[in-house]
Amino acid sequence: MHKVAVVVPNWNGADNLGACLDSLMSQSCSAHIIVVDNGSVDKSVEVIKQYTDIEIIKHSQNLGYAGGVNAGFRKAIELNLDFVAAFNNDAVADKDWLLNLVNSIKDSPETGIITSKILSYDGKSIDSTGDYYTVWGLPYPRGRGSTDINSYDEKPEIFGASGGASLYRIKMLQEVGLFDEDFFAYYEDVDLSFRTQLAGWKVRYEPAAIVRHRIGATSQKIKGFTTYQTMKNLPLLLMKNVPRPYLYSVGWRFTFTHILFFVSAIRAGNGWSALKGDLKGTLLLFSGLSKRRAIQQNKKVTDEYVWSILIHDLPPNARSLRKLRSAWWKLFGKH
Repeated sequence: MHKVAVVVPNWNGADNLGACLDSLMSQSCSAHIIVVDNGSVDKSVEVIKQYTDIEIIKHSQNLGYAGGVNAGFRKAIELNLDFVAAFNNDAVADKDWLLNLVNSIKDSPETGIITSKILSYDGKSIDSTGDYYTVWGLPYPRGRGSTDINSYDEKPEIFGASGGASLYRIKMLQEVGLFDEDFFAYYEDVDLSFRTQLAGWKVRYEPAAIVRHRIGATSQKIKGFTTYQTMKNLPLLLMKNVPRPYLYSVGWRFTFTHILFFVSAIRAGNGWSALKGDLKGTLLLFSGLSKRRAIQQNKKVTDEYVWSILIHDLPPNARSLRKLRSAWWKLFGKH
């Protein structure tokens, strides 16, 4: 039997944590469960201690999703396991969730990450079946919002895996690295998936691995959090991973959308969060240059392959951008 761990990062998630851990303890595939508590001040630790078979790693401060999961990943590597899953504290898994992921990845030695079918908590719509990355420098969840929950039932190679419920091959992590903690939260999973692809590993989707997720249960606790992290992280994601021949074509599109995001944030009353995110993101670009050099120098796939796995369109929910693009095409023609 393959050795596997499941890592649950937690910050003040006591209200949802019990249901999450109950679902993991009831899995048909045995696993070492690790909860990494990021300095919670609610009753999270008391909830975790009710489960005597769960290992807890306690941090004195909030290290974000990336820092929390990485602590668990390092423990899994230390234990010489084969696979390790990351799992949101506001999600619950079907009984065979982990078994289906393990069975799928073990039969595919070139696969570094395999992700789940993540539904809304009420099970009425799809949250994610993996991630896409577009030539506009914008990632988005595959299938989000679809109410046909029985769709997306094939098992394709995909661009990226949601960090909320995915299984990672330890061998791949040792080669590619863990989550980049500069991201803190949001898009660290897309970044790791991008690096996984560049290193020649595959990312796949397993529709039989089903999870239900309370969307935004953690991020909504902090005003402006999503805006700040989005403005900070998207430029870093692009700069680190997009191959040089496509930096200009992706970069100019992204710059345009980034400006529009900033304006939209001001209109929504999140201008200060957007500005802080932009400033921090600019600083991270400088420190990220060395990361980019290492990633691109160790790339094992062609630039053409990378271009082929990107989505050559805007995200479906980018309605304002689509209207602007249509207006441009009417005035100047489609290029």
